[in-house]
Amino acid sequence: MIETSEWIAIWISLKAASVAVAGSLPLAIMAGYFLARWEGRGKTVIETVINMPLVLPPIVTGYLLLYFLGKQSAAGLFLEQTLEIRITFTWLGAAVAGAVVGFPLMVRAIRLSFQSINPRLEMAALGLGASPSRVFFTISLPLVKRGVVTGAVLGFARSLGEFGATMMTAGNIEGQTQTIPLAIFSEVQRPGGIEQSWRLVLVSIIIASLALIASERLDRKERIHGADSF
Repeated sequence: MIETSEWIAIWISLKAASVAVAGSLPLAIMAGYFLARWEGRGKTVIETVINMPLVLPPIVTGYLLLYFLGKQSAAGLFLEQTLEIRITFTWLGAAVAGAVVGFPLMVRAIRLSFQSINPRLEMAALGLGASPSRVFFTISLPLVKRGVVTGAVLGFARSLGEFGATMMTAGNIEGQTQTIPLAIFSEVQRPGGIEQSWRLVLVSIIIASLALIASERLDRKERIHGADSF
């Protein structure tokens, strides 16, 4: 039987991961489209910055977030004093950490989908007088909807499993910022905790498995759809 504290950790994890995806998905779509269509100078630098959370130790990512969003930073002071929004050591900190570490996966999935579109479709619409924004919203974006969903699923799963950056940015406050990974970590520190933490481990495996299965199915459909469009 899952205990109350474990249900709270599951709820915080789901809430933070959902907010992370909802907040970063529009940016991921823009970044994916930009990287798929632009071949100018500086593209490598932008790609490096976007993908940096994939290779940085999560603790380092969390440290940077804590540095730039904490009370000592200009951004942290503005958010807290002007907008009355506190990021660090709240569940929003977990959402921000999840958004940052999951962002590269979202961008990659969306970028590959944009690259699979037959460019003649967009060129034909532009030739008929449609504006670039109209082409994007009426042709390009609908054609990559499966890629967008795949990216969102991957970002959600990655955010849900984030540990190091969340620990640094949100802390490990039971009932407030403690996510599933942090709850498992806290549990195994106690005598007999390894035996008691199996419930959250099982929940994590189930959620991750469902996300991967959904992502793989959507990716397979996207590849078939992309092949048919040529």
